[in-house]
This record gives sequence, structure tokens and C-alpha cells, in this order.
Amino acid sequence: MKFVDEATITVQAGKGGNGCLSFRREKFVAKGGPDGGDGGDGGSVMLRADPDLNTLVDYRYQRKYKARTGEDGKGRNCSGRRGEDLTLNVPVGTTVVDRDTGEILGDLTEPGETLVVAQGGFHGLGNTRFKSSVNRAPRQTTEGTPGESRDLRLELKVLADVGLVGMPNAGKSTFIRSVSAARPKVADYPFTTLVPNLGVVSVEAHRSYVVADIPGLIEGAAEGAGLGIQFLRHLVRTRLLLHLVDLAPWDETDPAESVRIISGELERFSPTLAERERWLVINKTDMVAPDERDERCRKLVEELGWEGPVFQISAISGEGVKELSREVMNWLERQRELEAEDPEYARQEAERRQQMDDEARAHIQALRDARRRDDDDDDDDSDDDDDGVEVIYAP
Repeated sequence: MKFVDEATITVQAGKGGNGCLSFRREKFVAKGGPDGGDGGDGGSVMLRADPDLNTLVDYRYQRKYKARTGEDGKGRNCSGRRGEDLTLNVPVGTTVVDRDTGEILGDLTEPGETLVVAQGGFHGLGNTRFKSSVNRAPRQTTEGTPGESRDLRLELKVLADVGLVGMPNAGKSTFIRSVSAARPKVADYPFTTLVPNLGVVSVEAHRSYVVADIPGLIEGAAEGAGLGIQFLRHLVRTRLLLHLVDLAPWDETDPAESVRIISGELERFSPTLAERERWLVINKTDMVAPDERDERCRKLVEELGWEGPVFQISAISGEGVKELSREVMNWLERQRELEAEDPEYARQEAERRQQMDDEARAHIQALRDARRRDDDDDDDDSDDDDDGVEVIYAP
């Protein structure tokens, strides 16, 4: 199944049914009085977080959704039937944004959580509602109100505690295969990972966390190079970043320069994300002679001026992997305890996540606008071309 982490849809709630104008008419019952019933409320459109879904691909093919209209009222004080609500299932971790106002309507982070995104219209009133001691035969009714209509953007961000960042072929996929049951594709060429992969790391009984592997970054990713930075949004919800670097790259690139490139791309994408807790994980140590390993790692750390935690591992052989996993688990547990004990810290952490989300959304939108302008310029430049080829850009 194709992985799609963003989609735009239009939702229309149902209109409320109209009130009925009716008078009781029965044999031997003179002047029976009003008996017009109310209309039914219009159906609402709701989103529900479904743990069995992991992509928004269905919403790429169907863009418009409409709930049912409420029935009109009837005589004999019969109210119209309420319009049936329309419930759309989305993956857990979906953020719902109003495209017209930019307002975040909700964030579905718990399985089964629901969010009303378009409220159904209110029912109209029948003439029975207007009878009184001085108005025995009212002819007033009201019409049902229209349901809400919204243009929405659905943004999926995977739910993970730990995120992996690094250059292509840094060993991120091999690492997640070695610590979890996830089986992402591994090959000896760049960009084997095309979509985010999730793995559950079980350190011991009842102690586990989720790690996310995103496609590798290259220099210029913030401007759209390679696979771009669209998948960095999935790191917004993480608490910790593991920065993997290849100690012995096949193309003999400088490992320190690789770390600097990724750090720069993170900074351009979201300064708040770049300040997130990040550990340096030096991978593929088995590719270096044992007597050179420590010295090369020491020089790398000194050249970077790295002040955070540093780990040496070999993801393919498993060397140092268990120790790293235990340290990550211990750090995550301390963070959760701190948030539970200190409400102020929990509030600040929530604000940081919101700030990262806002920065990520703004950067992606700016990149999208720039691409749209470039496409428009290309169309203008090709007005005189007679090659007979029509290029259609997918939304």
C-alpha cells in the first residue's frame, strides 16, 4: 500500500430538515389546531482515529464527503428523521487543519478518538411550536439551517518516542531491524528507505518504546533536494533523536561533514527541532580495525565539538546496540516521570512540540509555494514550444 502522509478533502455536513405547516383535520374534530412537526437535525461529519490504518492514501482518490440531510417534519406532530452522521476513519497521529483559516481543529493521537469537523444543521420548527393562547392557528415555521462546510488538510505524523536521522546509507534501517521486529528494506545504495518505518523496541518485559526511521537527508534537503524534508515532520512528536553517522563511508566522505550537513538541514527546517535532545551514534565500527576505532571516534567527536552523549555501535553485528537501547529506555522513563511530577515542565514540553509543528508546517508550505511558482514560470517559458507533450502536475 502506498504511504501518503498528507491529503486535502472537503466535508459538508447535512442541512437540517424544515418544520412542517399542518393542522389537525379529523372527522367530528372541529378546529383541531396545529400539528406540524419539527424537522430532523442534519448529520455531522466526524473523523475517528483507527489504529488499523497507517496511510491517508484513500483520501487522495475521493476528496469530497457529505453527510445526510435531516428529513422535513410531518403532520400529526411527527418530527423528521435526523440525518445520519458520516464518520471517516484516519490513522492515529492525524492532525486536522482548516485550509481557509489555518486553524488546527484537532490532533487525533489516541485510538478511537473522534473529532467533529463539520457540525450538522439545526432542525426547523413546525407550526406546533408557535401556538399560544392568543395564537390558536399559527402559520409560522422555520427552515433548517445549513450544515457546516470546510476544506481540510489532513497531516499524518507517526507516533514514536525516538527518531533516527542521518545521511543515506548511514545504517538507520539496519539499526531498526536489529532492535525491533520491523523489516525495512536494506541495500548497498542510497535512498532504500522511501517512507517512514516504525519499530517497537522491547528492552525487557513491560519496558518498550517506539523508534521511527525516516528517509535519509542530503545537503539541500530543506530546499527539496533528494527526497526533501517532508518526512521530517514525523520527528515532531519524538522525544529523542539518534543521529547515526557512518564511521567508514563507502564513498570516503568526511563523517564530521556529514553530521554538520544534517544539523544544518534540521536547523533550516525547524530551529526548535534542531535543539531537541540528540545523541551521536557512530555506526559501522566493525568496518574499522580495532586498533584504529577509538582514535577515529575521538577525532570525530573533537572535530564536531560534540557535547552530548556518544555511542559506538555496529548495527549489523549488534555490537553496542543493546547498551544503547537500554540507555534510551532509561532516558525516556526519566522524561516521563519528570513530566508527570512537574506540570510546568509538561506545559513547556507541549509548547515546544507545538512550536516544532508550526515551524514544520510553515517551512513545508513555503517550499510548496516556491515549487508552484516555479511550475508557473516553466509553463510561461514553454508557451512557444511545439513538442506536443503535455505535462500534468499531480496535486
